[in-house]
Amino acid sequence: MSRYLLVPALLFPWSGIAAGQTTPDAPPEIVVTGRGLDAAPGDRVYDIVTIDRDRIQANASSRLESILSDVAGLQQFRRSDSRSANPTSQGISLRGIGGNASSRALLILDGVPQADPFGGWVAFPAYASGRLGRIRVTRGGGSGYQGPGALAGTVELDSATPDQLTPLSSSVAYGSRDSVDAQGSAALVRGAGFATLSGAYARGDGFTPTVAENRGPVDRAAPYEQASGALRTVIGVGARTELQLNASAFTDTRDRGVDFTTNQSKGADASLRLVGRGRWGYSALAYLQTRSFASSFNSVNAARTAVTQSLDQYNTPATGLGARFEILPPLGESVTLRLGADVRDVSGRTQELFTYVNAQPTRRRQAGGSSRTTGVFADGSLVAGDLTFSLGGRVDWWRIEDGYLTERTLTGLGAPLTASAYPDRDGSEATGRGGVAWAVVDGVTLRTAAYRGWRLPTLNELYRPFRVGSDATFGNAALAPERLEGVEGGVTLTPAPSVSVAATYFYNRLKSAIANVTTATPPQMLPGVTTYRIRQNLDAIRAHGFELDASWRPGPVGLQASWSHTSSRVEGSGIAAALDGLRPAQTPRDQVSGTIDGHYRGATASLTLRHIARQFEDDQNIRVLAPATTLDAYAALPIAAGFVAELRGENLFDVRVEAGVTGAGIVERATPRTLWAGLRYAMK
Repeated sequence: MSRYLLVPALLFPWSGIAAGQTTPDAPPEIVVTGRGLDAAPGDRVYDIVTIDRDRIQANASSRLESILSDVAGLQQFRRSDSRSANPTSQGISLRGIGGNASSRALLILDGVPQADPFGGWVAFPAYASGRLGRIRVTRGGGSGYQGPGALAGTVELDSATPDQLTPLSSSVAYGSRDSVDAQGSAALVRGAGFATLSGAYARGDGFTPTVAENRGPVDRAAPYEQASGALRTVIGVGARTELQLNASAFTDTRDRGVDFTTNQSKGADASLRLVGRGRWGYSALAYLQTRSFASSFNSVNAARTAVTQSLDQYNTPATGLGARFEILPPLGESVTLRLGADVRDVSGRTQELFTYVNAQPTRRRQAGGSSRTTGVFADGSLVAGDLTFSLGGRVDWWRIEDGYLTERTLTGLGAPLTASAYPDRDGSEATGRGGVAWAVVDGVTLRTAAYRGWRLPTLNELYRPFRVGSDATFGNAALAPERLEGVEGGVTLTPAPSVSVAATYFYNRLKSAIANVTTATPPQMLPGVTTYRIRQNLDAIRAHGFELDASWRPGPVGLQASWSHTSSRVEGSGIAAALDGLRPAQTPRDQVSGTIDGHYRGATASLTLRHIARQFEDDQNIRVLAPATTLDAYAALPIAAGFVAELRGENLFDVRVEAGVTGAGIVERATPRTLWAGLRYAMK
């Protein structure tokens, strides 16, 4: 029986000739992929790691952030995942340049930027692993045609392609702490197009984030409930042209294990992309993002016997709009060139109730604004014998406008307590990347590259003050863009088809790095707050180190490993002078990931060992997060036609993974041991 199903004519009104039939006058076969333009030959110049669909599906947690941990050096701001972390702490970064919860790596899905339009964090529950066909991680900044924001690298998510789809697939698993994890999809595929409908649902009673020795009567388990859905249609509209339509939505509700810490994220995305692969290649993309976020914050007494609400961020709506057009002129087999332009406009605001008296709020705050980037780019590759050259650049014009912060009493009487309208600002940035790869002999390639990237401050960083327990942080409407310059050099060894080793040394300097800097003179004194921080541009962060990625698959058993070693230091002066020479917050020196897996008669098993070195919670390097080494396991056994039994285990030895330390010395942990048993089905 053919794996393809005929698509109803309502969805795909093209030629009615059955698959496999030919006629003397038949038009050229229409083949669609659902992906963008092909990768450039010049990509071999850069340090790129690819995670294939098999590895995406054979993961102990079945979560994107865990899958990305296969690439050492790619980290979130905090160690906890999207079942227990506050969503606003889940920005991603690379190469040890630190973070402040806003992403310093560019994340895109099918060409569309994915960072939250208001805060720059990543809504990980929106990306069900079953929908993904491939992940490409490019270490190093200056994304060129992908858009601005790639300070330290780019993470490209691609939806599954027709050859990776089955007509029906589903999975359901039951795990520790009454957890459920379910995914399902339906695919209609034929040569000239395909459509997929997918959904995912996860819930759990959760674990208690506060470690045992710090707990009090107020501490309890932190439940979560998350769901997402996506509809994707790809239609061949010509022999070498396809139209891609995507629509998706998600909802995410989490609790932080203490009263008044519930948070909820919602969002919906839509995009339209036309891709032509003829003599003149081209891609035209337009997209819309909507997001809404709500979160509650509390204050806990020293004995952890009483908790009161301190802030209710009851709504944070945000919108992202964008478009990109690029064209590939025909320049011969050895030369490729991409020319184009893009625009991204984001707007959003936070709406909050605060200053609680007798358990009731007395003040309301609103803060927000909008920003826009418009860019033009060119990216070229040249293959000349054993040498491959890559050179690309872009110029962006940016504008920040309509920024404001207002605070009023809930009675609405009298003048506002705060009424700040910030001046509009604009500027331009020139960035790019270039390098060369030399195939010295068969199986040995030397490469070197240089790059310059930039990132505009998020609306959250510019305008929003916030408080977590006894720690308060203030925004800074005068923040300048971050700019990174870096170089790298490496070697890729492929002595046999089953063996690959890539080693890379890099040096980065991130100028005007945005950080939360501890201050003794905050803009506002707050009751119950002991530690104040304000967002500031540091002089720079220097980071240098090496990355090692290796794989060996001589047969049914395989090994893959990734190691990142980074030395990072802050350059600080003025208000940040005390930070000079210290390590950036949340930046470990070493990250290691290693997996051994085996396949036999349809059965699969793997063990994944991960290690993260000691890191500091705070900018002053006082609060220490201990190193942690964890072991995950995955096993799948076919039991009937299309059915596979799965066993998964996260953190098998229940290692304590410290994810945060408050000013009061309260330690929070990441996911403890979690075991899963499940069933997967795929129609052949």
